[in-house]
Amino acid sequence: MIYHVVPLAEWSARPERPYAPASLAEEGFVHCAPDEATALAVVNAFYRASPRPLLALVLDEGRLSARTEREAAVPAPPPGVPDGTLFPHVFGPLDREAVERVLEITWDEDGRATGTTPWE
Repeated sequence: MIYHVVPLAEWSARPERPYAPASLAEEGFVHCAPDEATALAVVNAFYRASPRPLLALVLDEGRLSARTEREAAVPAPPPGVPDGTLFPHVFGPLDREAVERVLEITWDEDGRATGTTPWE
């Protein structure tokens, strides 16, 4: 399983189509994380000001139709992620059928992501 972080409004915008975030058009791939702890570190580094609720899609990599490659973070992984961690990059839209679970990011009183709960 791999994780992709997305605001609810973006995920819900076109439910009849595979999900294609801006990074796919801009960078050629969809950013993902290899596990929940890494996804939370990414949220704290890059998504603290994102619209909420913020979701983590748990994707079955084997059910994605697009190619996935694990690559090093450039220039470096975010704080809290060990050097050498490889990040899954999906080179196409995310098939909604590949989503095994949807989790909501939980926050502490200082606005830091601390965990997840099932999204209902």
